[in-house]
Amino acid sequence: MTDPRTDDTTRPIAPAAAFLATAVAANIATDRLGLVPIGFGLAVTAGTFAAGAALIARDWVQQTTPRWWAVPALIAVAALLTALTASPALAVASGLAFLAAELVDWAVFTPMRRRTLAGAVLASSVVAAPVDTVLFLHLAGFPVTVEAVAGQLLVKTGMAAIAAVWLARRASR
Repeated sequence: MTDPRTDDTTRPIAPAAAFLATAVAANIATDRLGLVPIGFGLAVTAGTFAAGAALIARDWVQQTTPRWWAVPALIAVAALLTALTASPALAVASGLAFLAAELVDWAVFTPMRRRTLAGAVLASSVVAAPVDTVLFLHLAGFPVTVEAVAGQLLVKTGMAAIAAVWLARRASR
């Protein structure tokens, strides 16, 4: 019997579960509540905070598995679960937006992660979040307005910044 704390085959399970849980939760919240105000005249889809966590979890999956197909496979599973728990149309919008953003994220995160994991998380989120945001809003039928885009980018990149600070402090210990 293997010890799950030291067995490398169990390492991707927690990140994969975190991605699936946050991606599906984001879609369920968005399906149920739609666009919600967050103050300062900005709005976000109700699942934006969970979607921001999903973008960070996606980097965690990339960090813990060398398999290039892991994240696209998880995006497909999340889309299927969304179709079963929220709406098929939202599942398609979410799946396509996450997949497009993943291509951008991968191009930034993968080459940077060995030099600076904190920097890779922040930089990849800064470039992938706009792709995810605009594509999702458009495909899901939400208005692509300055208020909605700015609100989503503020939340998603803010969450990435918090994760990056935590990773940087952890690395300096």
